[in-house]
Amino acid sequence: MSFEIINPESLGRPSGWNHGMLGPASGGVVRRRSDGTEVAGFVAQWDRALDRVLAVLRAAGGSAEQIGRMTVYAPTAGPISRASKPLGDVHRRHMGKHFPR
Repeated sequence: MSFEIINPESLGRPSGWNHGMLGPASGGVVRRRSDGTEVAGFVAQWDRALDRVLAVLRAAGGSAEQIGRMTVYAPTAGPISRASKPLGDVHRRHMGKHFPR
C-alpha cells in the first residue's frame, strides 16, 4: 500500500511529520487481512481497527485507558446506527469501560 503525502503550502512547512497522508480509496489496512482477503462488515472492521490501534499502543508501552479521543469516519451514519449493540460489544471487549471522547 502506498500513500500520497499531502502538505498544503497554506499550513507551512511541516517539521518531523506530514500534515496528511492520502491512502487508496480501496479501504486500506482495516478492510484487508495480511493475506489480501477482505474483512466484511462494519462491526468486523471496527473490531480489527481497535485491535490494531491497541497493538500499536501496547507496543509503545501504553494502554486503552490512555486514549483520549477516537474518531470514526463512515460514509453514512446508517452502518453505525444499525449496529450500535454489536459495536458496543466490540468496544467493551477491547476498551472495557473506557469511552474516549
